[in-house]
Amino acid sequence: MHADRPALRTGVAPGALPGIGHAWQLRTRPLEFLASLPAYGDLVEIGFGPRRAYVVCHPELVHHILSDGRTFDKGGPFMDKLQQIMGDSIGTCAHAPHRRRRQLVQPAFHPHRLRDYSHLMNRQIAAVLETWRDGQVIDAAAEMDEITARVAACTMFAADLGPATIAEVRHCLSVLLDGLFKRMTAPLPLLEKLPTPANRRFDAALTRLNAIVHQMVAAYRRSGNDHGDVLSMLLTARDESGGSLSDSEIRDEVVTLFLAGMETTASVLIWTLHLIGQHPEIEERLQAEVGTVTDGRTAGFDDLPKLRLTGRILAEALRLYPPAWLSTRVATQQAEVAGTVIPSGTAIVYSPYLIQRRADIFPDPEIFDPERWLPDCGPAPQRGAYVPFGGGARKCPGDVFGLTEATLALAAIAGQWTLHPLPGVRVTPQTRGPLRPDRLLLRIQRRSRHGHGS
Repeated sequence: MHADRPALRTGVAPGALPGIGHAWQLRTRPLEFLASLPAYGDLVEIGFGPRRAYVVCHPELVHHILSDGRTFDKGGPFMDKLQQIMGDSIGTCAHAPHRRRRQLVQPAFHPHRLRDYSHLMNRQIAAVLETWRDGQVIDAAAEMDEITARVAACTMFAADLGPATIAEVRHCLSVLLDGLFKRMTAPLPLLEKLPTPANRRFDAALTRLNAIVHQMVAAYRRSGNDHGDVLSMLLTARDESGGSLSDSEIRDEVVTLFLAGMETTASVLIWTLHLIGQHPEIEERLQAEVGTVTDGRTAGFDDLPKLRLTGRILAEALRLYPPAWLSTRVATQQAEVAGTVIPSGTAIVYSPYLIQRRADIFPDPEIFDPERWLPDCGPAPQRGAYVPFGGGARKCPGDVFGLTEATLALAAIAGQWTLHPLPGVRVTPQTRGPLRPDRLLLRIQRRSRHGHGS
């Protein structure tokens, strides 16, 4: 640490209850609880049930935790529960096997493949937008879910899954994510073993999702064809020693990609539509940019670098409402963080939502201001201050894929439609899975070719 930098502070969160710690606050008002913690220190001790955990509230500490995956490995309450859904995938596996997994999975997101994917993305985006009608009230949350589910299905499985199967996958993921947060914040881990209706729904959804994925993998193996999609790449991928992924490993990666491709990208788009609907002056500038870049045609892969305001709008939506709003790591050995000795096995919590709304890092942090991402608006945030996709060697491998899809979808919507929020309808974040509202009702107005409502 530099000599002129203020010393990092440590503290303890108040309000812990005997035996359950801060599990009640995390379950009932997690965003407010997390946002309150920087007042108590840069490293704050909380209780996760009967166990002690530490929340890192300063970007320097976030960067430290994320860049040292050997000492602060994937694990802790959130990751342990997420592993029940995603298995031992690139998103959840330990430090040791991660390099091999990334070597096998990363080629599916190589930049030269994004151009091919972008054509598939535009086809599915257009198919959904073609169902919209002038003056209609849409549930933008459901519409964005539909877009991202269709994109995930066609890029991962060129052999068509069919609308019924896609809907079934979406339902399974929704049930699993709802159960995930409840399990993470349960004061007693044994509660998830009880045959309650919620636990039975969780188990049934996981069984059905596994069956769908295994059926697809088996069908691809039988055909022996390379469809040029993600599943074909996973089946043919080889590591540096010539090894390949087992069916179980492929299942874990497919479920992980489904979860990231459907849920997180939809969350980004839902919040972005909400924000531009609340700020018509920004929406008008977005529409003008799309019109200038595309001149009425569909935005393509080569247009992405020119859609600068579009990119800033998405970056700001990700700052305010990061889909992965909470995550955990675990100390694999005794370590020192902010002058505090962290015992081996201790959970470390970090929250992009918390860190990206610190007023000392982002002035007026609650305000939607895409211009804060302009190069001439001051220095870039310090390392660890903007981490919607994580960081270090474990940064999300599909971040560019997701941003490509979100940019094309936002450009298509802005090019054709103006969004009007319904008066008196409150939009609140839900924290059961990726950070998102359950519904987002918007009245849509078709734009004329000259850029005005018809």
